[in-house]
Amino acid sequence: MNDDAEQQPLPGSPPYPTGAPYAHGQLAKAFRTALTHHDGATRSRAEDRVRRWRDVLAGLADGRLTVGSRTPVAGLPAWVTPEVVRGGFATGAAAAGGPLQPYERDAARRAGVPADRRALFLHFLGDTGLAELSALLDDGHYEVAVPEEAALLTVAWLVRNGHLTEAAELVAVLEPFAGRLRFAPRPAAAPAPDVSVVHRRTVADAGRALERRRPRAAVEAQREALTVWQPFADELLAHWLETAVDGRVLDRAPDQGWYRRGAALLDRYRMLAAAHTRCGKHRNPKENVGILRGALEETVAGRPLGPRRLGLLRHATPSMVRRRGAPGSEQHTALRGRQAAQAALPSHHALAQLVLRRLGDLPQGQGVTEVAPLVVPVTEEEHRETGLPVGAAIPPAIRRVVEGTLSAPIGTLIERGVVPSAEVLAELVPQLVAATTAQAYADPALRALMAAHYRAFRNRRSLLLLDLQQQVRAEELPWVRAVAGQRGEDAARDGAAAALRQLGELAVQGFPGTLLPNPLVRELGVLARQADLGAPLVEELAADIFMGTFSRKFLTAARIAGELLGGTLYARYYGIDYAALRNLAVVETGTALTRGYQPRTSPGFATLCGTRAGASTSHSVAANGMVIEQGQILTSHNLATLVHRVGIAPAPGWADLARRCFRTVCRLTARVHHDPRPLVTIKDAAYAWRQLVFHLSLCTSEEQAQVLAWMDEETAQHPTHVAARLAPALAGLRLVAAGGDFAPDGTALAGRARRFLGWGTERHWLREPPVALPRPRGSARTAQRRTTGYPTGRPDPGVR
Repeated sequence: MNDDAEQQPLPGSPPYPTGAPYAHGQLAKAFRTALTHHDGATRSRAEDRVRRWRDVLAGLADGRLTVGSRTPVAGLPAWVTPEVVRGGFATGAAAAGGPLQPYERDAARRAGVPADRRALFLHFLGDTGLAELSALLDDGHYEVAVPEEAALLTVAWLVRNGHLTEAAELVAVLEPFAGRLRFAPRPAAAPAPDVSVVHRRTVADAGRALERRRPRAAVEAQREALTVWQPFADELLAHWLETAVDGRVLDRAPDQGWYRRGAALLDRYRMLAAAHTRCGKHRNPKENVGILRGALEETVAGRPLGPRRLGLLRHATPSMVRRRGAPGSEQHTALRGRQAAQAALPSHHALAQLVLRRLGDLPQGQGVTEVAPLVVPVTEEEHRETGLPVGAAIPPAIRRVVEGTLSAPIGTLIERGVVPSAEVLAELVPQLVAATTAQAYADPALRALMAAHYRAFRNRRSLLLLDLQQQVRAEELPWVRAVAGQRGEDAARDGAAAALRQLGELAVQGFPGTLLPNPLVRELGVLARQADLGAPLVEELAADIFMGTFSRKFLTAARIAGELLGGTLYARYYGIDYAALRNLAVVETGTALTRGYQPRTSPGFATLCGTRAGASTSHSVAANGMVIEQGQILTSHNLATLVHRVGIAPAPGWADLARRCFRTVCRLTARVHHDPRPLVTIKDAAYAWRQLVFHLSLCTSEEQAQVLAWMDEETAQHPTHVAARLAPALAGLRLVAAGGDFAPDGTALAGRARRFLGWGTERHWLREPPVALPRPRGSARTAQRRTTGYPTGRPDPGVR
């Protein structure tokens, strides 16, 4: 969510005025999936998307919907949570609307009122209803799925604490929508869990993920081949070898017993073929087993074998013996023993079902404090119950699903790899921010209610907004405003500052080569406002709908970056005159004071970014991206604000973070090789490079020299083309570190050094094939592996 303008992807530049073409495209995709997908659940979800996109198009056609507005649905105020689909489009429905939920019907039946939301609303305003709500506030046995479900609980809290005026004002706001929206909470079996620990998924989530695992057809076909068809082929071969002399079959006349046993084999084959249908190789008349079976059918039927079939038979039998040994021989027995052991290994599906049984005994709505007991090998008792072999290990793919349920401090989850990216971190942070935000309320019941409300509010999907409009904030909702006077601001500031510092350090330390994703920036921004640190945090803007303007907080963030980075390697590498930026901020502030109002945008900052980018006025996506990238460079995209204003100090140190950023750069650069569309990868590599330069700028001179020398060692650990592609960027960084400078176009005044940027309107130099390198020692195959990372020129599997 973007506090200035939610830059959701919307194709076209400038953006479509109505959004109808985008909606038509999404409807077509959903419709195609609903008709053709093999999975029933996926088809059902697609049908729901079809319904929603039809609602979007109908609303656009009749004027009920306004794309790009904070109030996209006619007749619904901004505080009502809208139903939003991909791209930030409102469907016209309210998330708290629709048919009555089962818990609402139960509440109406207990109250003896009609199954109608308005009747239920009026019931909860009476003495009996307020008493029910008050009991929920005390025991905490409720859930808030959408923000509106906290409204009546807030009314009950206000009434029982004597704030009748605020309660009456809140009811007056809610009453016009009482028949449409659900304002009552839903009951829960237990209070909300402790928020000092978090989990990525609940036990129930993990169970559903394991339930979706199905046996792999290829693995089960191989198991069938090893346990059914290869043993049958051995019997067939042994039967024919009874007629062999010196390995040549049918040189000895078979007796009547041989014919009877052959007929029995054919009868058993027909039974096996009917029961085991995964493999089809045995049906192929050109395969050895097909040749042996076909010849046996002819012979048992009393028909003599023709020359061609006899020749095939006499070729197939010795070839099978040469390949695996004669049935019963030491070689053959050892091979079949190994294959039987392999076939006896339990399938991933069977082990997933075992772990699902283990999860079934745990509380389903929360995480687990210890994962190890859930992923131990199969026990004796489980062997007796399921038939799985004792000691069979749980595969890594299943372990990862279960590890996602680990409930622990967020730092522990990052260390153990349960949180693998900043995007996943952003999913968990609202749980902590909710607790921090709620600490401002002294009353325990109100504190729990506001925490539950905040968690629900953070599930509210962002709208597509234009013209730098702000997304709705939690404090704008009427029930939150009604209890605003209950906040203890001093406690709120201290708690928010500590939480902001902790989360900022975790994000920067855990994922140093990654931009802070917008959802995480949003949560950090909430804490920054509560902490009152004057720490503006800026979002990544989308180039496809960028309108060429920046809000004033970008200029403020750039000025803060100048206070930290002025004169450093960062400022010199990117050619930033932070003194001029400071003067620009002073001029715009003075102009605002003279005019008597604070403008929402910073024209000077936008002009500066455009000038630095050298972009045209075409507003193409690439040109917009160049301007946005310059804004990120000037502000350091929140890193300077977190260090200078928030005071983060990652424990590993800046040199360690710089090294990890460079590893990320090398890994991303390796993906460029053989990638026909590497622009996204190049952009991410340039962002990681910028983080590298920032961290390096906070190092001592000695640390900078050590890191710069180490970079050659690191590139040697990657395919040779990585060092060749990065050579201009490394030369440019070393040039500036040694006191040199770039030409205005970002190249060196002499030599091949370049400033590493991600966006451009021309072909990026990182895409160019690397120059010829000295042939490495060793074989041609070794040389190929050093050049591409893989023998025989196979592409990097990381390439899209």
